[in-house]
Amino acid sequence: MDSPTPYGSDPPAPATLKRSLGVVDGVVIAASSTAATSSIGIGLGVTAGAVGLHLPIIMLLAFLPILGIAGAYSRLNRVEPNMGSGYVWVGRSLSPWLGFLVGWIGIVSTVVFLSYTTTVTGSALLQLAGEGGLHTVAGLHLDPDSTAQSTALGIVVLIAVTLTAVTGLRSAARLQKYLLVFEYVVLLGFCGYGLFMGPHPFSLDWINPFTIPSGQQLAQGLLLSVFCYWGFESTFSVTEEIRDPKDASRAGLITLFTMLGLFLLGSFAFQRVLSLDELTGHGAQGLTYLGDRLADQPLAALPLIALTFSAVASLQSGVIPTVRGMFAMGRDRTLGPFWTRISPRYGTPAAGTVAVGCIAAALAVVSLVIPKVGDLILASVNAIGVVVSLYYALTALAAAVRFRDALYHGPSEALRAVVLPVVSALVLLGLGGYLCWTFYTSADHFEASPDNGWFMLFCPAVMLLSGVAAAAWAKWARKSPYFDTAVPTAPEPVPDPV
Repeated sequence: MDSPTPYGSDPPAPATLKRSLGVVDGVVIAASSTAATSSIGIGLGVTAGAVGLHLPIIMLLAFLPILGIAGAYSRLNRVEPNMGSGYVWVGRSLSPWLGFLVGWIGIVSTVVFLSYTTTVTGSALLQLAGEGGLHTVAGLHLDPDSTAQSTALGIVVLIAVTLTAVTGLRSAARLQKYLLVFEYVVLLGFCGYGLFMGPHPFSLDWINPFTIPSGQQLAQGLLLSVFCYWGFESTFSVTEEIRDPKDASRAGLITLFTMLGLFLLGSFAFQRVLSLDELTGHGAQGLTYLGDRLADQPLAALPLIALTFSAVASLQSGVIPTVRGMFAMGRDRTLGPFWTRISPRYGTPAAGTVAVGCIAAALAVVSLVIPKVGDLILASVNAIGVVVSLYYALTALAAAVRFRDALYHGPSEALRAVVLPVVSALVLLGLGGYLCWTFYTSADHFEASPDNGWFMLFCPAVMLLSGVAAAAWAKWARKSPYFDTAVPTAPEPVPDPV
């Protein structure tokens, strides 16, 4: 099926993006966005702070609804490949307002991700400098836990990877491919070694979710784990640049199962090597600490180098799908024409790519209000986890509505096309809603701290409310034809999953 035209009677943007990518390129982009090394090196410690020594079962449980979401993405992409992905599909099947909100959440959450990953990248580089014996520069003591120092250095890297993304996806994917190979070799080597040589014995309690102390901790742990899987859908944002749209679906699913294997390996290995206090106490430096426990220098520095490569790759891959989503929204005039400009030299939305990099850098500077890198990560990850669960759920519901005719074609087809997406959506909505309620009831004052429930609720609320305001501007000020889309769509036959 050909890519659909934009909503309304206006012609699409005259320029188009080059179809030059294959399935391997799609896997590289999605894997870099998911950033397994960063998620293992940083996310496991954050998640352990919520669920204790239950990382393996939490990672597995979070995978189940995400698999249902991935199936919904795959089927929707088979019938309507569009770089707008959830923004287009939800707008057609549920409501243009909800569709715009999905697109907006994707943009804002990724920009927030870029801003804190900028800081994480700088922190990793400062750790590398310390491992190399460089502890002071011009009288300044280098501190990898300093948000100010880490942000300043990370912005330099962000500028570099943004300029690389301007030149096209092939060059970006080529760079990320080599980074990923190095990261995965290091992860498999150290985590595999730690799995067998760690001093802490295996425990059945690690895979027993019923021993997690409270429902709030379970919900927060699951949402943090959902965040770790977040990014597999990046391949659908470049579906109009992949030679065969089916390859985008294959790439997304390959990435997702690869991440599951790596996360399970990492969570078992970390708990074999590190105690709970060590897991939760080292924050953004967890992978570095694991390396120090398992090897002497210079081998002990390899996990830190892998973490640095992962952060750099995820910075670049985070810019790419965000700009493609904004390009799709610009085609529909829900965003301005600036976002549809294509570089005649590179065939990419170069101006938008640079603009997203600048916005992320500015937000990274604003985030200096949180002085410690670990606290910044916790606040950002919780906020992103809440809103990502919402836009994943809406996309899955859009798939269930679009393929609702499957209910009359046998239980197997109904289960795959309707029941699993709906159940996955309800699970994510329930987790997000419950966690927001616990944030609201856990504090009686506002404070810019990840320990303050009102602040943790304030961050995703700003993302959502700003989306409602932007949608109102697009409908009544821009008069975008996107909001005239008739819903619901007629039911469609269910394509086979990849």
